[in-house]
Amino acid sequence: MRDARDIIIRPVISERSTELMEQRKYTFVVADDANKIEIAKAVEAIFKVKVESVNTMRVRGKLKRNRYGYKRTSSWKKAIVTLTPDSKTIPILETV
Repeated sequence: MRDARDIIIRPVISERSTELMEQRKYTFVVADDANKIEIAKAVEAIFKVKVESVNTMRVRGKLKRNRYGYKRTSSWKKAIVTLTPDSKTIPILETV
């Protein structure tokens, strides 16, 4: 069994993800080979919350231009975790 911190890499902080936090949905960058069950258990272990559902998606890297030509940024896996209504919130942006 892998460590929970190896599965959850970091939270995604964007305008859309902060709007989803009002609906008890949190967005994370996760390991490429992690499945939904592992992601749910990792979030429950790290933040001590109850997970209702997990939606995952592959985000393809974008083509960026620099002074030497074009280069593609890294692809990554994103997970949107929905918490149960009776669960506490995750304090990601409480200080902002």
